[in-house]
Amino acid sequence: MSITLSSASLPVFKSVLRNLDHCLDKAIANAEARKFDANVFVGMRLAPDMLPLSSQVRIACDASKLGIARVSGLEAPKFDDNETTMPELKQRIHRTLAWLDTVPGSAIDGKEEVDVTFPVGKDRTRTMKAEAYLKHWAMPNAFFHVTTAYAILRHNGVDLGKQDYLVGASAAA
Repeated sequence: MSITLSSASLPVFKSVLRNLDHCLDKAIANAEARKFDANVFVGMRLAPDMLPLSSQVRIACDASKLGIARVSGLEAPKFDDNETTMPELKQRIHRTLAWLDTVPGSAIDGKEEVDVTFPVGKDRTRTMKAEAYLKHWAMPNAFFHVTTAYAILRHNGVDLGKQDYLVGASAAA
């Protein structure tokens, strides 16, 4: 069986978001153990000019759902971008995963050569073929923001390792 756009993207987006959710769980447990409010993590960033954890989670979710939506032609859910707590960030991940679970592979399979036009900043767009868009833009964008969220948490004392990033909750098994 040959690889399809759905087999190369849907499970990857779902996996990376589940692993991000696991990292947030570990951050909440870490805050409880250290006796501080886990919601402090929401506004943390690696550098003054970087986006905070809340934005990293939002963008990771958006890169995943919009990547699939733009290729499939399906409408992705719209979220308010107003999450200010760890539970709200986790809920955003769960809503994104729930939507991804509704996308049939047939909605994106065979669309490798379809043009996908997407925003790349204010008043600018870029057009790529769907396969290239998923492989070279949407998935790397999701990875970047999940990795940055991981790094923010790790930098701030959450006991995370490579296994947490790669396999999430199965790392503890």
